[in-house]
Amino acid sequence: MKRLELTDLITLLRECAGEEEGVDLDGDILDVPFAELGYDSLAVLQTTGRIERDFEVLLDEEAVDEAETPRVYLELINRALSERAGV
Repeated sequence: MKRLELTDLITLLRECAGEEEGVDLDGDILDVPFAELGYDSLAVLQTTGRIERDFEVLLDEEAVDEAETPRVYLELINRALSERAGV
């Protein structure tokens, strides 16, 4: 089963929504709110759509809205991937 790692998420965020100037996404950002990283709810929504298509998984919209940091978002994604794989 594939797990989405932070480096994968950063790549997807950059591809889907770009990168705000002056924000270092290569640092310790797991617990930094998306808003502080320069990503609004639309950017997260675009990234979610890409993840759902690429990984053939459906993410709970409410849970995505509540995932304010990369750590929480990755936990949500990886839980859905595990459930899909039947693990």
